Amino acid sequence: MLYIDVMSRTPVYEQICDQIKKLVSVGLLKEGEQLPSVRSLSIELSVNPNTIQKAYGELDAMGIVTSVPGKGCFVMPGTKEKLCAHARRRLSELTELASELMAAGVSREEIIEAAMAAGSEKETADDNNN
Repeated sequence: MLYIDVMSRTPVYEQICDQIKKLVSVGLLKEGEQLPSVRSLSIELSVNPNTIQKAYGELDAMGIVTSVPGKGCFVMPGTKEKLCAHARRRLSELTELASELMAAGVSREEIIEAAMAAGSEKETADDNNN
């Protein structure tokens, strides 16, 4: 379900947070669903349990998950909608990026094709989820 890119400059806990948010966004992790335990995920990913705990703590602080003592971490209700709204607010960044790309010589068709490819990844995930 999750993977760690050891060659990435992104800290491991951030990779975990980003992947869990993506899993929620595409519907592979549903509201109320329990995340893997810190211990099991640390073994699966060969990562220090403190790193997993830090990622879960960050997700808790963001309101993505809630921690229930003695039970584990669970995806908060409304998280998918919250992440979707955040993504929509980032559309202005996409517009700015598209302008920069076009100024650098990237064609409108290439930009649209890249956006369509990203959209087809989501559709594939949605199809796998149903």
